[in-house]
Amino acid sequence: MANKVVSSMSIPRIQATPSSNMLVGEEAKPGFRTKTVATRLTPGELAEIEAAAEGAGQALSEWLRETALRAARQRPADPAELVLAEVWAVRYVLLNLFHAAAQAASEGRQLLPDSILKIRAQADERKLQQARKLLADFFAPEGEERSGKS
Repeated sequence: MANKVVSSMSIPRIQATPSSNMLVGEEAKPGFRTKTVATRLTPGELAEIEAAAEGAGQALSEWLRETALRAARQRPADPAELVLAEVWAVRYVLLNLFHAAAQAASEGRQLLPDSILKIRAQADERKLQQARKLLADFFAPEGEERSGKS
């Protein structure tokens, strides 16, 4: 049997329920972290995350917190993402305007300005999310299933 190297980060830990010395009605000071988030991972996923944290020279919890906050606060990271978002929005608007205009014409009515504004608002609301999805699909490793139509 081969010796298996075990990372200190992969050893399961049992945490006791933290007790609080705060009085009832007292609030935590701003800037103190008082909330916890938990998730379940496969052994392979845990190994990937541990390697990334170690590669960054950070504790696992610090790396996870920074990575999660960076993703939550993320804006378009590069101009290509923003351009792709705008191209997706133009495509969405054009296709939906053509469809709405054709439908209105077949019913013998005109396309109302409110319909146009609604289509534009829907495109603006979804464009960045769709651009990120397209990029993620494009850069997905070979063999990984792509999400299909957008």
